Amino acid sequence: MQCLPNGHKITMFLEESGLPYRLVPVNIGKGDQFTPSFLKIAPNNRIPAIVDHEPTFGVQPISVFESGAILLYLADKLSRFIPADLRGRNEALQWLFWQMGGLGPMAGQNHHFVQYAPRPIPYAQARYINETARLYGVLNKHLADGREYIAGDYSIADIASYPWIVPHRRQQQDLADFPHLARWFKRVGDRPATKRAYALGELINTAPVVDEETRKLLFNQDARTVR
Repeated sequence: MQCLPNGHKITMFLEESGLPYRLVPVNIGKGDQFTPSFLKIAPNNRIPAIVDHEPTFGVQPISVFESGAILLYLADKLSRFIPADLRGRNEALQWLFWQMGGLGPMAGQNHHFVQYAPRPIPYAQARYINETARLYGVLNKHLADGREYIAGDYSIADIASYPWIVPHRRQQQDLADFPHLARWFKRVGDRPATKRAYALGELINTAPVVDEETRKLLFNQDARTVR
C-alpha cells in the first residue's frame, strides 16, 4: 500500500483491531501497481489490497481489493467495528457506501483539478470544490444530533470517512464551517490507533513528485492499460 487516504483506512482498522499484519508499500509513481504480482490481487491496479493468509473458512489465502470491500471483509471476519443488529449494520453500510461513492471520488477529483491539472480549469475546480463542501455538509448535518460517531459506536463508516477529511485544506474546505464534523474529526484523530496508523504512513512517501513520467502513470490510463 501507499499511504493515500484509502490506504490509511486499512492501517486504521488493523491498528484498532490488533490483527497482525505486514505492510507492503506500492510506489504508484514508479508503476508498482502494474506488476503481475500486484495485479493478481488488485485487478483494478489501485491501492489498497490485502491477502488474508488465515481466512475464517478454508485454508487457501483470500485476496481482497477496494478499500470499502476490505473494511467490510475485516469487520465481518472479526465481528468488530460493524453493528451486529440489522438496523445498525444497515446504517453503517449506508455511510460506508456514501464515502466510497461520494466523498472519496468527489474529493479525489477536487485534488486532481486543484493540484495536478496541467492548467487551471475554473469550472472543474468550482464543481468539485463545491461538491466536496456539499458532502461535508451532509456529514455535518448527520452528526448534528450530538452522536460521537457516524453509526453509533465507532465503525468502518468512521474509518472510511476520516482519511478523506484529513486533507481538508487541500480540498479548500474550512472545518470551522462544519462544527459537528470538526468535533467528530478531532475525536477520531485523537484515537491512539489513528495516531499509530498515521505514524506508519510517515514511513511511506505521501507526497510523490508528479513529473511528466509519473503523470502518465497516474493520470493518463485508458482501456489499453488493462489489456
